[in-house]
Amino acid sequence: MTENIEKVLLSAQQLQAKVAELGAKISEDYRGKKLLMVSVLKGSVVFMADLMRSVTVPCEIDFMSVKSYGDDTKSSGEVRITKDLDRPIEGYDLLIVEDILDSGRTLSYLRQVLSARHPASIRLCTLLDKPDRREAMDVAADYVGFTIPDAFVVGYGLDYAEKYRNLPYVGIVDPDKE
Repeated sequence: MTENIEKVLLSAQQLQAKVAELGAKISEDYRGKKLLMVSVLKGSVVFMADLMRSVTVPCEIDFMSVKSYGDDTKSSGEVRITKDLDRPIEGYDLLIVEDILDSGRTLSYLRQVLSARHPASIRLCTLLDKPDRREAMDVAADYVGFTIPDAFVVGYGLDYAEKYRNLPYVGIVDPDKE
């Protein structure tokens, strides 16, 4: 499986250190608030699992699934909710947890949809930020793990055609070697 990885961009140790740092900052910022962490499936599930264990204030979690990539390396441009939240979010301080902020279309769409449900606040946390690909200029993450170059990355929950999610690091994949 690793023969298609051109290089390791972020090691497991770098990821764990950054998650601990983000967890401490989120804990500080959400002290005394009604925190609901929303994982955008499937890519953020590994990051979310580690992040919520690093948060030291009471929090609840929920999940959404949004489709915009399919089996390609570029976003299709169409965003669809394929699994919605299981609860009303009115009055919650929402923290949307995403694996990667790329074009920004998905997070822009989600923020718009979720704002209409009247949460107390909405903030964005992304493990990876790829600003060179940003199309939705109204989207910026409040918490960013790493800013990365415009390369197709996999591992630590991120996939290419549902493969590589289980890698403990983030690597650059060459889809032409598939």
